Amino acid sequence: MPFEKNTSMGFVTNRLARLFAQHLHARIAPLGLAPAQFMTLLELWEGDGLTQATLTERLDVEQATMANTLARMARDGLIERTPHPEDRRAQLVWLTDKSRALERPAKEAAEAVNATALAGLKPVDAAEALRHMTAMIESLRPRSR
Repeated sequence: MPFEKNTSMGFVTNRLARLFAQHLHARIAPLGLAPAQFMTLLELWEGDGLTQATLTERLDVEQATMANTLARMARDGLIERTPHPEDRRAQLVWLTDKSRALERPAKEAAEAVNATALAGLKPVDAAEALRHMTAMIESLRPRSR
């Protein structure tokens, strides 16, 4: 069977992800955030004091990508880093008051993008799609985690 992009889960998912990112960027840019910063903040809003390595693993990004994102976030006053008390090579990443204040408007922006994307689906179908996507993510993640 020849490859057909419109029936390829990878192609369609990648296209969907790019469209989500474009719409999200348009909504969070006025807050001074980029999508990579938002995704990092989502993890930190659930509990800060994480290491760069932990964020890299949780977000499935390259170490260099996370390092660059955190450097920009520190420059923009969104995070502070402190030495890890048990590992001299690591630092802990903490939210600032500025990033805490962005949580509600940033999440509202993301909820608006989700609502737009899901407008054509029944809630039960949206929930099922999310379950399937989550299962695919787990299938593709490295087993060592």
